Amino acid sequence: MTASAFEIPLIAAPQTFLITLAGMQYRLTLQYRDAAKAGWTLDIADANSQPLVCGIPLVTGVDLLEPYPDLDIKGQLWVQTDANPDAVPTFSGLGRESRVYFVAQ
Repeated sequence: MTASAFEIPLIAAPQTFLITLAGMQYRLTLQYRDAAKAGWTLDIADANSQPLVCGIPLVTGVDLLEPYPDLDIKGQLWVQTDANPDAVPTFSGLGRESRVYFVAQ
């Protein structure tokens, strides 16, 4: 089976939206925490807004879903920054030079 990846379209602002990932609908919420060593965080809820996991930091170099196998989301979420693949997304860079990708499995 071949994995397929797509970019989740984001803007540099707090946002909540419905999205289908691997055939299931989820509500994603992104918020910016303006504190030392903080930044963008992700909450995942089901389509009825029931929280599944909250406060996942948007960091690069790891599958954001790996610590949550009980979610049973058939894929991975990755963050990548254009100029420096290891740079954490800034407030204004989200959706421009910092992108979030879903890789379906």
